[in-house]
Amino acid sequence: MMRKILSITLIFTFISVSNADEGMWLLPLLEKLNIGTMQEMGLNLSAEDIYSINNSSIKDAIVIFDRGCTGEMVSKEGLLLTNHHCGYDKIQMLSSLENNYLEDGFWASNKAEELPAQGLNATFLKSIKDVTNQIIGDIEDDIIESERSKIINDNIEKILSEIDKNDFSRAEIKPYFDNNQYFLLEYVIYKDVRLVGTPPSSIGKYGYDTDNWVWPRHTGDFAVFRVYADKENNPSEYSDENIPYTPKHHLPVSIKGYEKGDFAMTLGYPGSTFRYLTSWGIEERINENNNTLIKVRGVKQDIWSEAMNNDPKTRLQYASKYSRSSNYWKNSIGMNRGLERLHVIEQKRAIEDEFSKWANIDGNDKYKDVLKDLEVGYNNRKAPFRAQIYLRETLLMGTEIYLFARNAESLEDALKSNDKEKISKAIEELKNDADDFYKDYNPKLDKLVLAEMISLYISDVETKYHPTFLNSIKTKYKNNSQKYAERLFAKSIFTNRDRLNKFLDNPNLKVLQKDLAYIGTVSTFDKYREIYNEVSTSNNQLDRGKRLFLAGLMKMNPEKTYYSDANFTMRLSYGSVGDYEPSDAVIYKHYTTLEGVMEKEDPNDRDFYVDTRLKELYEAKDYGKYADNAGKLCVNFISNNDITGGNSGSPVINGDGELIGLAFDGNWEAMSGDIAFEKELQKSINVDIRYVLFIIDKFAGATHLIDEMTIIE
Repeated sequence: MMRKILSITLIFTFISVSNADEGMWLLPLLEKLNIGTMQEMGLNLSAEDIYSINNSSIKDAIVIFDRGCTGEMVSKEGLLLTNHHCGYDKIQMLSSLENNYLEDGFWASNKAEELPAQGLNATFLKSIKDVTNQIIGDIEDDIIESERSKIINDNIEKILSEIDKNDFSRAEIKPYFDNNQYFLLEYVIYKDVRLVGTPPSSIGKYGYDTDNWVWPRHTGDFAVFRVYADKENNPSEYSDENIPYTPKHHLPVSIKGYEKGDFAMTLGYPGSTFRYLTSWGIEERINENNNTLIKVRGVKQDIWSEAMNNDPKTRLQYASKYSRSSNYWKNSIGMNRGLERLHVIEQKRAIEDEFSKWANIDGNDKYKDVLKDLEVGYNNRKAPFRAQIYLRETLLMGTEIYLFARNAESLEDALKSNDKEKISKAIEELKNDADDFYKDYNPKLDKLVLAEMISLYISDVETKYHPTFLNSIKTKYKNNSQKYAERLFAKSIFTNRDRLNKFLDNPNLKVLQKDLAYIGTVSTFDKYREIYNEVSTSNNQLDRGKRLFLAGLMKMNPEKTYYSDANFTMRLSYGSVGDYEPSDAVIYKHYTTLEGVMEKEDPNDRDFYVDTRLKELYEAKDYGKYADNAGKLCVNFISNNDITGGNSGSPVINGDGELIGLAFDGNWEAMSGDIAFEKELQKSINVDIRYVLFIIDKFAGATHLIDEMTIIE
C-alpha cells in the first residue's frame, strides 16, 4: 500500500521551541509548544487565559478590523482601539472639505455623536479546529497535484456545507505549513461599527512617508471606534436602536509602563509571510514582484503627489489611496535592500544544499526531485508572472477608470438578454458603485496616470502579453498613449458622472461595447485571465514542490522550531521590549518621547507639522498621570515581537494580560523580515498606550472615554 501524506500529529513531533521572539503561533497549540517559555520570560497567565473555547479569554477581545487590520476591545461598552492608518479609509470616507476629520481630527462627546462607518466590520474569532485528517488524511502521496487540489476543495466544501451560516457568521478552512495542515476557523461579524475619535493626521500620521518603516518614530498611530449590537448583544446591521456591544473580554489598560527586557506579546492577524521560500522564489520576489511595484507605483505616486500638493480637494480624495500605494512601495524598496544586505539568497542556497544531500539518502526518495521541480517551476513562470504583476500594477490598479468600468459587465449581460428586470437591477448596482467611485475621483488626474501606465506597459512587457486594445494605440494613435487618454476621457461615459447618468437613463448595448474605457477593461481582464492560466500551469508544480520542501525540512531537522507562515488568521507572537544596533557604533534605545516630536518639527514640511495644542501641553509639561517616572511622556517603543502587515492595530500586552501599546510598523533595517526573520534586527514599532490616553484625555478632552476603560495604575 502507498504511503499516506504526512499527518499533523507526525509534523508536530518535529517541533521544539527556541528563539522565543521569532514565530507566529497558533493559539490552540500554545499549551503544547509555547506556554512554558512564555512564563519563563515573564508571562503570568495560562494558555487557557489566552485562548479558550468555553470561557472568556484574551482572544475574545481581538478583532479583524475592516478587511486587513487588527483591533482590540478596551471597555465593556464596545470601545475598540486600532491604528489611525487602519481607520484611514473610513475616516476619509466620513470627511469633507467642511469637516475634514483626517486633517483636524474628530471626537464624539457622547455616543449619540459617534459616526456610523458604512461597510466597516469587527470580526471576532469563535474557534479554531484541526481538520487536517478530514481534508488530506486519505490522499495518496503519488497523486497529481491538480487532482489533489480537487479532492481538498471537495473536502473543504463538504465540511463548510455542514456548518450553520447566517449574514453575521463566517467559516473558512485555511491551509498551514504550505498545505500540509488545515484548520477550520469560525467567526462572528459585527456590522455596526462607529467612529468615536481620531487624532488629527499631524499626530496620527506624524512623519508620514518620510518616517514610514523607520525607527526612531514619534507617531500617535491610533483611532477609536465602537462596536454596536442589538438589544440581545447579537450582531446587527446599523440601526438607531442598537446599543454598545458587551464583549466577552476586554483588555485592561496599563499606565505602569515597561522596562527594557519586559515580556511583551501580540495577538492579531498577520497577513502573509514567506519564511520557507527557496532561493528561486526570493529571486522572483525581488526581480519580478518588488522591482515592478517600485517602478510603477513610483511613477503613479509622483503624479498623484503633485496634484495633491496643488489642490486641497484632491489631497483629501487621494490621501488614503496614496497611503495604501506608498506603504508597500517603500516596503518593497526596503525588502530588496535588506535581502541583499543580509545575504538571504546565499543563506537559502546553503539550506538547499543541505536539503539536497539529505534528500539523496536512502529512504528519502520522496524528496529527491523537489528542488529541481521548484527551479523548473519558477523558471517556467518567469515571463508570464512578470506580465501578470505588471498588468495588475498598471492597467488594473494603476489607473482607476478601467476597474470602475468593469462594473458595467453585468449591465452588458443584462442588455444582451433584453430582460427588463435584470437591466433595472444592473443599472441600480452601477449607480451604487458610482456613488463610491466619483466621491474620491479626479478624472484629470487619472487621465495623466492612464497615459503613463499604458506607456510603461507597452515599453516594459513583451508584445505577446499585451491586451488587444493596445493595438489600436499602436496603429490609430501611433503609440501616443496621451492622445488615446485624451480621446478616452473626452468621450467615455465612465469618466463623467453626468455622462454616465445620461447613459443609464437610456442604456444602449452598442454604445457600451464601443466605449473606449469599457473596451479597455474587457480587453485587460481577458488578457489577465489568459496570463493567469499560463501562470497556473507552473503553480501546480510549485505548490507540490513547496509542500514537500517544507515537510522534508521538518523531517530533516526534527530538533528545530517550525511555525506556519502567516495567512491572516489569529496568531500570537512573544518577545520582550528592547533596543537594537542598526549599524556600527549606533544604538537605538527602546522608546521615544514627546521631546522627539518637537525636535522633528518643521513648519515648512507637512510631514512634521506639530499641532499648536500639542505644543502647549508639551511646554507646560502637562502630561497628567501618563508621564513616566522621570516625568517624560513616552510616544513609541519597540519590542522584538514577530509581526507583519495585518498586525497593524494589534495589542501589545504585558505579562499580566494588560494593554501597553498598539503595534503599527516594522523597522527599515529588517524589511526582509517577511522572508527571513532577523533576530538581532527585527522590531515591532508600537505606540505607547500612555500616549494614546494622553491624546484622548489631555489633548482632545475626551475624558469620558478614559472613564469607561479599566485603567491599571
